[in-house]
Amino acid sequence: MRRRFLRNAACLALAPWFARSASAADDPNRVVVLDSASASVTLIDQTTRRPLRTFAVGKEPHHLMATPDNRLLIVANAIGDSLLFLDPSSGAPEGWLPNIEDPYQIGFSPDQRWFVANCLRLNRVDLYTYSGGRDLRLAKRLPLQAWPSHMAFGADSQLVFVSLQQSNELAAIHLPTQTLLWTLEVGDAPAGVWLTPGDRVLLVALTGSNAVVVVDWRNRRVLGRIVTGDAAHNFRSMADGRHVLVSNRISDTISILDMQSLQKVADIGGLRPGPDDMELSADRRWLWTTFRFDRTVGVIDLPSRKLVDVIGVGDSPHGIYFRDRAPFYDNLPPLSPAVAGSPLRG
Repeated sequence: MRRRFLRNAACLALAPWFARSASAADDPNRVVVLDSASASVTLIDQTTRRPLRTFAVGKEPHHLMATPDNRLLIVANAIGDSLLFLDPSSGAPEGWLPNIEDPYQIGFSPDQRWFVANCLRLNRVDLYTYSGGRDLRLAKRLPLQAWPSHMAFGADSQLVFVSLQQSNELAAIHLPTQTLLWTLEVGDAPAGVWLTPGDRVLLVALTGSNAVVVVDWRNRRVLGRIVTGDAAHNFRSMADGRHVLVSNRISDTISILDMQSLQKVADIGGLRPGPDDMELSADRRWLWTTFRFDRTVGVIDLPSRKLVDVIGVGDSPHGIYFRDRAPFYDNLPPLSPAVAGSPLRG
């Protein structure tokens, strides 16, 4: 506990330094990369593609996500049992929320009422009510065997689907009642979960195999497999309403899937080892991806499907984020006029 307190205090001490070193007027959008094994964050200038600085955070930061109002960026420190809040544009630390146990993967329901944390090492899913800003209140802890990993929300915020890597299952949780509705065996080590437009079907990436499975979640059955590459892991929308990317961590490729035909249409090869999380620029030209096994981040030119830049970061880079990005989700309804100008959805 004393070590954790000192580490958190040291990170908070960085906030005044960040505030003095950058202003909103001249601070370009930062790329935020979570160096999971280094327990640090690396900030990269999105324009020059050069690292700016690295600072310590809680142990094993794996995933990150902006709050629904886009005013804060949450870094989930899984082993550190805490959430770190950053400024989404500059990457400057804004504060900590301790005693959030094992937040491996995190997410907000589309109606912004629920904050969900998959606690992989603790074999449970924690459901929090959300009232804005940093206001999280624990509502329910649901034991799930085993290794709850990634998640996807239904557009109506009634269900969250969670992959269970060790038991090879997909779980459906009903948010209004905080109850487990069902589990379904889907294949080896399921990780990334993705809902296609209109919540038509679920796509589940099998990290223990070489494919994405198509799941009819309403009738609880697997419809088929889309072969992508070894260790299919995570998804990212191409923000065109039709295509989604899936990273293949052992094949060192990223596949492009057609969500209408449910077929693979192309592969992006020539990548570094372990492509994992991905982020897409607002103009949909540049795809940034972390390479888990290479201590680097790559920039891919999507029109040519070529890796054009590689940037060194910390050990085992995982989550990646920048504010100036294309819409993330395909299954959510259009944004209301009040927030339509935001670069983020969900």
